[in-house]
Amino acid sequence: MLVDLTPPLPSIYSLHGELYNHPHMPELPEVETIAQTLRRGNDSPPLPGQRIKRVTIRWPRHIAMPSVTTFRRRIRDRLFSEVNRRGKYLVFALDRGTMLIHLRMSGDLVLVPPDTPAGRYDRTVFYLEDDHELRFSDARKFGKIFLLDDPDIVLGKLGPEPLDASFTPLILASRLLKRRRILKPLLMDQTFIAGLGNIYTDEALYHARLHPLRRSDSLDMNEITALWQGIRDALTLGLRHSGASIDWVYRGGDFQHHFRVYGRSGEPCLKCGTSIERIIVGQRGTHFCPTCQGEVNV
Repeated sequence: MLVDLTPPLPSIYSLHGELYNHPHMPELPEVETIAQTLRRGNDSPPLPGQRIKRVTIRWPRHIAMPSVTTFRRRIRDRLFSEVNRRGKYLVFALDRGTMLIHLRMSGDLVLVPPDTPAGRYDRTVFYLEDDHELRFSDARKFGKIFLLDDPDIVLGKLGPEPLDASFTPLILASRLLKRRRILKPLLMDQTFIAGLGNIYTDEALYHARLHPLRRSDSLDMNEITALWQGIRDALTLGLRHSGASIDWVYRGGDFQHHFRVYGRSGEPCLKCGTSIERIIVGQRGTHFCPTCQGEVNV
């Protein structure tokens, strides 16, 4: 008999004493950590070079494109050639076509031996020729899978990769100054920059010493350069710590122990000692230091 080791689905979770109504959606560092683990192998062999025998789909709405019937037929016997990431998407280059997986709110992807106990939320399972299983666990069922001949149908809408060498302060400046939007929701817009979410946007703005309610066209070049550096610093730190594990879904990352502002409302700023504040911006909890991050109307 299989033993389900998955904890029950929580309605809220806490971090530094705060309660949240939504779990942490994986952002660039968490998705990149999963991609690296699958690409290199850990307790299981690397995914590239393995062939899919068949797939079990327990939640048909996981399959965004094509139809479920077509997906089952086309994915059989496909060989994984590469595992990459674009924004918050896992990108699996196959010997024919490309599979994209977006984890959304509660998704996780692991490669495990066949005798690993089944999880309660294993919705889609790929059975490989060497008998390992690639399991897409998704408690809240928001995750999506695409099997495409041309991945740009989905990925072409994304903004630049913030850690790429081609993403410069001048590129950021040209994108910011064309818009008249509040910084926090703009930075989370995946068509503006790919990969940032609630956590890393708050952390990036803190590194840049910019208030989350500043308007994008109000920044001077020094502030834009600071924002560019802040984005890269926040993401690099997240990657160094294998992402943040602040919900039961994610394992291993410890960036949550190194947050400057996210989830720390009421706690002292690590630079100046002022209490971190939390406000709602674009329906998302937003954390900042009112001293270090300046005024709104500048």
